[in-house]
Amino acid sequence: MKRPYELQNFLQKLDEWGDWEDADTDLRIAVLDWMFRVREDPYSSARRETNFPNLWFARIPGTARDWEVVVCSYWIVESEHVVRCDNFATLNYPV
Repeated sequence: MKRPYELQNFLQKLDEWGDWEDADTDLRIAVLDWMFRVREDPYSSARRETNFPNLWFARIPGTARDWEVVVCSYWIVESEHVVRCDNFATLNYPV
Protein backbone atom coordinates (compact mmCIF):
# COMPACT_ATOMS: atom_id res chain seq x y z
CA MET A 1 0.00 0.00 0.00
CA LYS A 2 1.34 3.40 -0.98
CA ARG A 3 1.73 5.96 1.76
CA PRO A 4 -0.63 8.95 1.51
CA TYR A 5 0.62 12.32 0.35
CA GLU A 6 1.04 15.03 2.95
CA LEU A 7 -1.48 17.82 2.40
CA GLN A 8 -0.34 21.37 3.08
CA ASN A 9 -2.44 24.55 3.34
CA PHE A 10 -5.67 22.75 2.41
CA LEU A 11 -7.58 23.45 5.64
CA GLN A 12 -6.50 27.09 5.73
CA LYS A 13 -7.50 27.62 2.09
CA LEU A 14 -10.76 25.73 2.64
CA ASP A 15 -11.64 28.02 5.55
CA GLU A 16 -10.74 31.15 3.55
CA TRP A 17 -12.80 30.04 0.55
CA GLY A 18 -15.72 28.83 2.69
CA ASP A 19 -15.90 32.08 4.62
CA TRP A 20 -15.56 34.18 1.45
CA GLU A 21 -18.27 32.21 -0.38
CA ASP A 22 -20.41 31.68 2.74
CA ALA A 23 -20.37 27.97 1.84
CA ASP A 24 -22.87 25.78 3.65
CA THR A 25 -21.93 22.72 5.67
CA ASP A 26 -22.80 20.20 2.92
CA LEU A 27 -20.51 21.96 0.45
CA ARG A 28 -17.65 22.09 2.93
CA ILE A 29 -18.10 18.38 3.70
CA ALA A 30 -17.96 17.54 -0.03
CA VAL A 31 -14.65 19.41 -0.27
CA LEU A 32 -13.27 17.65 2.83
CA ASP A 33 -14.27 14.28 1.40
CA TRP A 34 -12.44 15.12 -1.84
CA MET A 35 -9.35 16.14 0.16
CA PHE A 36 -9.11 12.63 1.64
CA ARG A 37 -9.07 11.23 -1.90
CA VAL A 38 -6.35 13.69 -2.93
CA ARG A 39 -4.14 12.28 -0.17
CA GLU A 40 -4.33 8.88 -1.87
CA ASP A 41 -4.02 10.00 -5.51
CA PRO A 42 -3.68 13.72 -6.33
CA TYR A 43 -3.60 12.96 -10.07
CA SER A 44 -7.04 11.33 -10.21
CA SER A 45 -9.57 13.41 -12.16
CA ALA A 46 -7.14 16.35 -12.29
CA ARG A 47 -5.31 18.02 -15.13
CA ARG A 48 -1.94 19.70 -15.20
CA GLU A 49 -1.99 23.39 -15.98
CA THR A 50 -0.12 24.27 -19.15
CA ASN A 51 3.14 26.19 -18.63
CA PHE A 52 3.15 25.51 -14.88
CA PRO A 53 5.08 22.36 -14.02
CA ASN A 54 3.51 20.54 -11.09
CA LEU A 55 0.42 22.81 -10.88
CA TRP A 56 -2.78 20.79 -11.10
CA PHE A 57 -6.46 21.73 -11.32
CA ALA A 58 -9.48 19.64 -10.30
CA ARG A 59 -13.25 19.99 -10.18
CA ILE A 60 -14.51 18.75 -6.85
CA PRO A 61 -17.25 16.11 -7.15
CA GLY A 62 -20.49 16.78 -5.33
CA THR A 63 -20.09 20.57 -5.41
CA ALA A 64 -22.03 21.46 -8.58
CA ARG A 65 -24.93 23.80 -7.83
CA ASP A 66 -26.83 26.33 -9.89
CA TRP A 67 -24.36 26.30 -12.81
CA GLU A 68 -21.38 26.60 -10.46
CA VAL A 69 -18.78 24.13 -9.24
CA VAL A 70 -16.00 24.27 -6.66
CA VAL A 71 -12.49 23.76 -8.02
CA CYS A 72 -9.03 23.55 -6.52
CA SER A 73 -5.57 24.28 -7.83
CA TYR A 74 -2.63 22.62 -6.12
CA TRP A 75 1.05 21.85 -6.49
CA ILE A 76 2.30 18.26 -6.42
CA VAL A 77 5.87 17.96 -5.15
CA GLU A 78 6.78 14.33 -5.79
CA SER A 79 10.27 14.64 -4.31
CA GLU A 80 8.68 15.49 -0.94
CA HIS A 81 5.49 13.41 -1.40
CA VAL A 82 3.54 16.61 -0.69
CA VAL A 83 0.48 18.28 -2.18
CA ARG A 84 0.26 22.05 -1.50
CA CYS A 85 -3.04 23.81 -1.95
CA ASP A 86 -2.90 26.92 -4.07
CA ASN A 87 -6.53 27.95 -3.90
CA PHE A 88 -10.19 26.94 -3.87
CA ALA A 89 -12.71 28.80 -6.01
CA THR A 90 -16.32 28.62 -7.11
CA LEU A 91 -16.51 28.94 -10.89
CA ASN A 92 -19.37 29.11 -13.36
CA TYR A 93 -19.76 26.31 -15.89
CA PRO A 94 -18.11 25.51 -18.20
CA VAL A 95 -14.78 24.96 -16.45
